[in-house]
Amino acid sequence: MATITLTVEVTDTEQAILLNDLLDIDEWLQAAMNGKKANCWKRMQQEWTTKLMNDDSFTDSIPSNQADFVALVTAREDYLTRSERGAAENN
Repeated sequence: MATITLTVEVTDTEQAILLNDLLDIDEWLQAAMNGKKANCWKRMQQEWTTKLMNDDSFTDSIPSNQADFVALVTAREDYLTRSERGAAENN
């Protein structure tokens, strides 16, 4: 996967509201995104470590580094993204 850049648009009014509470909007946004990434990683790691350990057909070792773990999981036939899981649930 390529690195992506995300952009958030705020109006002048919204900026004024945010600056009422925040010292730096970008700094807060980066910290919020870092927290979300960490929580998503934690949930993915817990979910898939359990699935891999309970899969009798999986006999390899579970990678300890994040990039290798994610590559292993996302290459599996039973892996679905959140939007794919949602679509499957609605069918």
